Amino acid sequence: MVDLLTIASNLLLFSLVFGMSATVEIRSVRSQLRNYKALATGMFCQFLVLPMLGFIMVKTLTLSHAVGLTLLIVTSSPGGSYSNWFASLFNADLALSVSMTAISTFLSIVMLPVNLLIYTTLAYNDDVVSNLEWAPLLSALALVITAISAGLYCSAKSQSDSFKQMANRLGNASGLCLILFSATMTNSGDADSKIWARDWSFYVAVLIPCVGGVILANIIAASINLKPPERMTVAIECCYQNVGIGTSLALTMFQGVELTEAMGVPFMYGLAEGAVVAIYCIVSWKLGWTKAPADAPFWEVILTSYEVLMDQHEVDQIEVSNASDGKQTKKESVSGHTLNTYFSMDNNEAVV
Repeated sequence: MVDLLTIASNLLLFSLVFGMSATVEIRSVRSQLRNYKALATGMFCQFLVLPMLGFIMVKTLTLSHAVGLTLLIVTSSPGGSYSNWFASLFNADLALSVSMTAISTFLSIVMLPVNLLIYTTLAYNDDVVSNLEWAPLLSALALVITAISAGLYCSAKSQSDSFKQMANRLGNASGLCLILFSATMTNSGDADSKIWARDWSFYVAVLIPCVGGVILANIIAASINLKPPERMTVAIECCYQNVGIGTSLALTMFQGVELTEAMGVPFMYGLAEGAVVAIYCIVSWKLGWTKAPADAPFWEVILTSYEVLMDQHEVDQIEVSNASDGKQTKKESVSGHTLNTYFSMDNNEAVV
């Protein structure tokens, strides 16, 4: 039974990561790879700040082995694909978000086992450390890396918008199914182990790394003068983890009541990170940190990709500067997420 559950979990995880990666424009990712300061800040927050917060919770609240180990796995995991969705929805730096997710996933081959070994050794005795299942951990990372590579490859080879839309739907559907899967597993035990019947320390342990990660990442990014959309992206990436890895590993590392306890961690963290990031994004938008106007209607903000509008504006400016005859009149109208831009040749003065 556990083998079938593991297969189902891995399949959903692969579909989620593949779907989100296949939606990405390779050109945008390549351009962000030269943004060294923002990428380095993101990796620092991802693999040093958040795992430390997870360890502090495990050590301070004396969590059970199942809950504590799973929390350490979740906080040491790479960024989750839904961080890209939040960055896109609230007009942060989407290309940077995708780049950070991909890089953190590749770095997690080394950093996840290293962080897990360090913090489990400090938090628990040698017996717990010796019982860690490294093979499933590396298998889960290999699965995610394969999914990212396959998704980016398909994105590079396919120029079809319909393919990217289908890939995005696949990723969204798989993510929803993975959440429902975790919810079912975490509420399948006795009454004391159900998600709404845990001790207060469980909820505090899961929530604090989310909130603390966003706050600390925002402070660090602001202190080195990252642009507001970049600062926002770093904070989102630091908080939003790939909880699918924690779900897959919990299925292989625990059984019975411990499995039910462990499965509650990625499920509750997923709920917490979604709520925390959503609130943070709304506050950032109203403070003028996003690429969207702070006074724009909310539905217009979430339905309009201002990053696409800005990119299109740059292309239009290049086209204007390269024109050789006459002056151009630029007329624009924005309706929902659609931008209609055209130029009319005009021998008189340009109309703005």
